[in-house]
Amino acid sequence: MSVALRERREELELVAAEAERARAGAGRLVLLRGATGTGRTALLEAAAEQAEAAGMRVLRARCSPDHTSVPFGAVFQLLAHGPGFDSAAGEEPDPPGTPPHRGRPARLWRLLRSYADDVPLLVAVDDVHLADESSRRWLVEAVRRIDRLPVLMVVTERSQYDIDPPADGLVHALSPALVRTRTLAPLSAGSAAELVRSALGRPVPAEWVDDCVRAGAGSPLLLRALLDDLGGTTTEDAPAALPDNCAALYPGSYAAAVSWWLDSAGPTTTEVARALAALDDDEEDDEKDEDSASGGGGHGDADAGLLARMAGADPARVPGWLTAMTGLGLLRPGPGGRPRYAHPLLRDAVLSSWSGALRQAAHHRAAEAMVRRGDRAEAVAGQLLRSAPVGEAWATGVLLDAADLAVRDDRSDDALAFLRRALDEPMPDARRSVVLTELGSLEYATVRSTAGIPRLAEAMRLPGLPRDRVRAAVALGTALARQGEARTAIDVLRGLEDEHLTGHPDLVRTVQTASALLSDHDPATRREVYRWLRETAERSPRLVGTAGQALLVRYESTAGLTSAASAMRRIRALLAQPADPLAEGFLLGTAAAVAQWADQLDEAERLVRRGLAGQRPSLLHPMHLALQNVRVDIAAARGAYAELLADPGALSPVAGRPDPANAQAHALIALVETGRTEEATALADGFDLQNPYDSWELNRFLYARGVLRAATGDPAGALGDFLECGRHQSARDVVSPVVTPWRTASAECHLALGRPRQALALAEEELRLATVWNTPRVLGRALRVLGTATGGRRGLELTDRAVRILRQGADGASGGTAEATPGATPEVASNGGGTAAPDGEPVETELIPALIAQGRRLTAVGERARAREALREAAERAERLGAVRMRESAEAALREGGARRAATARTGSGSLTASERRIAELAAQSRTNMEIAELLHLARRTVETHLTSAYRKLGIRRRAELGAALTDTGSRSGPPGGTRA
Repeated sequence: MSVALRERREELELVAAEAERARAGAGRLVLLRGATGTGRTALLEAAAEQAEAAGMRVLRARCSPDHTSVPFGAVFQLLAHGPGFDSAAGEEPDPPGTPPHRGRPARLWRLLRSYADDVPLLVAVDDVHLADESSRRWLVEAVRRIDRLPVLMVVTERSQYDIDPPADGLVHALSPALVRTRTLAPLSAGSAAELVRSALGRPVPAEWVDDCVRAGAGSPLLLRALLDDLGGTTTEDAPAALPDNCAALYPGSYAAAVSWWLDSAGPTTTEVARALAALDDDEEDDEKDEDSASGGGGHGDADAGLLARMAGADPARVPGWLTAMTGLGLLRPGPGGRPRYAHPLLRDAVLSSWSGALRQAAHHRAAEAMVRRGDRAEAVAGQLLRSAPVGEAWATGVLLDAADLAVRDDRSDDALAFLRRALDEPMPDARRSVVLTELGSLEYATVRSTAGIPRLAEAMRLPGLPRDRVRAAVALGTALARQGEARTAIDVLRGLEDEHLTGHPDLVRTVQTASALLSDHDPATRREVYRWLRETAERSPRLVGTAGQALLVRYESTAGLTSAASAMRRIRALLAQPADPLAEGFLLGTAAAVAQWADQLDEAERLVRRGLAGQRPSLLHPMHLALQNVRVDIAAARGAYAELLADPGALSPVAGRPDPANAQAHALIALVETGRTEEATALADGFDLQNPYDSWELNRFLYARGVLRAATGDPAGALGDFLECGRHQSARDVVSPVVTPWRTASAECHLALGRPRQALALAEEELRLATVWNTPRVLGRALRVLGTATGGRRGLELTDRAVRILRQGADGASGGTAEATPGATPEVASNGGGTAAPDGEPVETELIPALIAQGRRLTAVGERARAREALREAAERAERLGAVRMRESAEAALREGGARRAATARTGSGSLTASERRIAELAAQSRTNMEIAELLHLARRTVETHLTSAYRKLGIRRRAELGAALTDTGSRSGPPGGTRA
């Protein structure tokens, strides 16, 4: 059977049976109906060949819309090649009023009968729906008469559900006894696949065959045209899938076939088909759920009413057309059951002959219809993205609402598209300024670092409300400062303050606070701004506001001018005061940073969450990034290395930003601490620091690179990085070790290079500054390094003190240490001679190296038993933290002291630390975590951390198993870690 005649055996058998009946003198009409492209013509030709082979004479006619104006044109085609045709046809038409049994119709009928007298006839008429009216009437009358003649009439007729109702068919007025009708169905998927394989004659991928079947939609016409375009494909270069657009096909038979299919359907059906294709012109929606498809651009709303409005069609007939096209295979149910074209190639072919202007107009109509029926803003905006400017206020509102929703859902690309399109619509200058501010902020943050600045500058040139102008100025200043133009950024803010904010003291304070924060990007500017801020605050604190006063607390904290306890008292007092909404973000971000430095990590975390919740992430704001940086700093303080490395953006340079960011500095240290030094080296080498912007983030990265170099055996290179970091920090009046402890790091490098005197001087200075700030973390670190640099019994005393102070933080003890630190300030003395309490926040990252230093000092003075206890505890804590480098350092010190440690931590109750055992015993008594925390004056987080560690060491999963597990004496006796504070 030929390519076009698969699954047509029954129809051919019917024609053969009727031909046999006609040869016996009982003619009839066989009507072959079918949609465009189902192979009616090929089937009719096969029937004609079959009849000729059986000895019948075949009379053929093929109707065309070009010949409908010629009366009896189709009949003339049938009878033109026989004797007597000229006299039967006549050159002049019959005069009006000629009876049907006379004139030309009668002569043509007699001519047909004369042909049948000689031999049985098969009258084959293709596309009878296109015949002229005279021929149609003649054929109907002939059917009524051939039941006693050896004449079989086989006629094809287009039968398809179109938007415009079709005219009555040929057999409308005929008795069913005179007609045998067959409707041609589309090819089945299996038959279509077989056709594809046989046509190519070579093996092809199954996915490719399936794509062809979908694009062919069960239509022999479309499938044959597609195979013609693909005829040159070989096995070696056969694609995994068909292209999504017709431009990739040559010579274009497929697109031409689809165009012909549309022409056959009529202009209204064509408009509906194109409207559906336009709604479905994003194939990615097929992979989304129904809500996403609808919200992302309206593709999920391609229902009958919307299509009818877009095409100007009868809404009562569009549902039937969708159903019919689905039945034919041209459409398939998509997300939510809504119709989609069976293949993107088919959809593209439908759209290919539609002009851009007409397509935009259709999307405009769709948007209007969707607004009237109350569709979601993003669905309507998806249509507006594809339309020309509407010029009406509703379009602007819809686009801005959609952008707002996209920002909330963290879909920056969608928000950018909506905002850019909104600028094409008319709006007042004040509103345009707001849109430009948000668009510029998003472009800067998501496209590239220089993008968005022109938008923000344009926003500043337009008139607007004072509050909106402040937002635009802060956004532009943030972008400029991050580009290394801090001076220009501050000039922008000062210009706004001088010209536009008269009578708005709250906004003036916000601008001043933003200027102070942005000055962090330039040391000279920073000193100038903070000098003015301090002088103003001394004269009138009200002039700088709560946020400005918080910045002064932050400045004094980093300049070594206040203690943690004093700083937190002042910060909490400021937080208790009412704040202007525009200034609140500055206050919260600054307070979070100070709380993090003071080891109040839970409080800092709460402030970060509150601050970010109040920020609009689509607007550039210096405090938005600051809050994110504090969150990263908190994770680093806790030793949460996995969290620091979870963000892929932290492990490589940011596109468009040549200098390193804070998250990348912390990620670099996290890679070092987790033993991934090769990855750390690759990250560090990804930045060219020859001419970097002089920012605090650069200093943080210099410190991190120094940590890497020290860990990989390059103390000289590490020392260079640490000293450079210190030079930059000092130039910014940042001398306290709360940010980057470059002095202790440099001291350790000097010791490695055999320079104990230089190391001792740096360590002593660090201790002096740490004593001012007075928290376990900075004091313990300074004492540890000073003890190592001092050596001997005095060095052991210092490291012992470091361990006691840090254990207070790691094990969650509140209150001061048991003994005063030498050189304590009056602030320290007022706190009972000890450090500021960390509220149980863990300082494991400093306790572990302090234990290692203590163990080495104990080994050096011959106290090997105590040394092993300290080093084993350090190794266990490091293993629990995931700190590979520190664990390896502890194990190396153990081996140097003559001990061996297993590759894995020991288990059993004997392996518990004193704090773990105390908490586990209380938990075994059925006390809740909160009750344990209150009883021991700990943070709940600390209780949970210790219980988790105890469960792991004891090999249990439930609290009910604690009692039995604690009876195991384990392999150790006594608490680890030597003395306790």
